[in-house]
Amino acid sequence: MGNRIDGKVCVVTGAGSGMGRASAIEMAWQGGRIVVSDVNAKSGEETAAAIVAQGYETIFIHCDVRNSEAIKALMDKTAAHFDGIDVLHNNAAVHETDLTPHTAIDEMPEDIWNMVYEVNLRALWLGIKHATPYLKLSTKDASIINVASTGAHVAFPMSAAYCASKGGVVMLTKAAAVDLAKYNIRSNCYCPGSIDTPMMRKYLEVSEDKAATMKMLTGAHLIPRLGQSAEIAKLACFLASDDSSFINGAVYVIDGGTLAWRGLND
Repeated sequence: MGNRIDGKVCVVTGAGSGMGRASAIEMAWQGGRIVVSDVNAKSGEETAAAIVAQGYETIFIHCDVRNSEAIKALMDKTAAHFDGIDVLHNNAAVHETDLTPHTAIDEMPEDIWNMVYEVNLRALWLGIKHATPYLKLSTKDASIINVASTGAHVAFPMSAAYCASKGGVVMLTKAAAVDLAKYNIRSNCYCPGSIDTPMMRKYLEVSEDKAATMKMLTGAHLIPRLGQSAEIAKLACFLASDDSSFINGAVYVIDGGTLAWRGLND
């Protein structure tokens, strides 16, 4: 097994931790040439170092995805270094609980809403916009992979900005599939359930009742546990690979069965 992404140049945003880090490492293992991007230079460099330590090819490029010029520079630098781009994995995201304790819909500060929107949705559009000139030139089944959430389908408490932005990701993915199909560029997304990531742990930390919050996060999983970033990475790599060459505009739910029922495990 392995080398299903052999030779593809893959840009992974938010690759400094969690699902982004796992995806970057898995893509490298499967033969990709990886650009690790993150706003946190320390964690981004750590991901790149982990890839290099395993003998794979990567570079780190710092990028604040709220900045359009920074995103364009990310794509330009990637293409200059690796002579093109084949896969864009829009993974960077933020939750309002990372930013403020006041996350109820009637309390959330406007600047927090704007930041969640900018990172979770606007940045994905900008990534697609600035990567597309290079994706058009790809000869290796170019694809875009966006990260949405089960929060795109059902609402979470205290998460209006997150859920609204992730719902937008689903439709942005479909719109990109429609507009870019003529260039042989595929666009798909996946919707994780509750995954054991730094963002998830932060969500738990700020909860007043951690046990109740954990029950909410995992209780609806038919597989009764948190998902793991490595499990998500396998799906991201499938969507980046030629194995998914006839899949376009699709939305994959990877949630342990959460959306399959209206129930809660004891």
